[in-house]
Amino acid sequence: MQKDKIKNKKRDERLYNKDFIQACNNAVNGIVYCATTQTNVRKELILGTVVMVLSLFYDFSTAEFLCLTFAVFFVIFAELINTAIETVVDLYVDIYHPKAKIAKDVAAGAVLLASINAVIVGYFLLIKQTNFYEINNSIFSHMIASKSHLAFVSIILTVILIIAVKSAAEMKKMQGKGIQRFIPSGQSAVAFAILTAIWLNTRDVITFCLALLLSILIAGNRMNDTRSLGEVIFGAMMGALVVLMVYGLMFLKTNA
Repeated sequence: MQKDKIKNKKRDERLYNKDFIQACNNAVNGIVYCATTQTNVRKELILGTVVMVLSLFYDFSTAEFLCLTFAVFFVIFAELINTAIETVVDLYVDIYHPKAKIAKDVAAGAVLLASINAVIVGYFLLIKQTNFYEINNSIFSHMIASKSHLAFVSIILTVILIIAVKSAAEMKKMQGKGIQRFIPSGQSAVAFAILTAIWLNTRDVITFCLALLLSILIAGNRMNDTRSLGEVIFGAMMGALVVLMVYGLMFLKTNA
């Protein structure tokens, strides 16, 4: 009787999230799974990275940048939903069934519509606004001047980089090559990326100290869970480095 209670308790712990942090970790694990097993997700993450980097060289308004970001994330979102539907269908249907095919086709159709939307947005924002005759003069002369734009792009690139690193580790694990894994802490990377962006944007000591305190608390929480000191430090350095590299482009522009 006692053993059954322990088993039921462990099962409930697997089914339900204990707190917000665990919920976020499970969500990231879902994205990593898709990036590991789905070729289309990997391609979309690469294209998303390219689009985010290209957006640095266009003086987009806030509305234009939001449209571009939404289009990128909407394609990935649709692909994740497609993968979830296919997984559930395969779980309950072992043989060919017309309704199972309909469910998968409809999910794939959602991805197609999201992709078409992204192509249209990309055309009007990236291609139609590009003057290919002037861009050869100085590529940095077309770079955006909004620090908030730089901050959001650098944080998005940090998240994509973390997903790529985790996916690579999972793929090695599936191939039997990842017994001893060293994976940078994603939460530490994002926390210190935000910390670096806050300092570069505000240069306010009090704001920086408060952000630093929150970043240290997040890093300490990861060490209390499953991450080693090296993984936390490496993740923090990686997040800060991505932001510094993106803001370095702005420095090159001002000195060009």
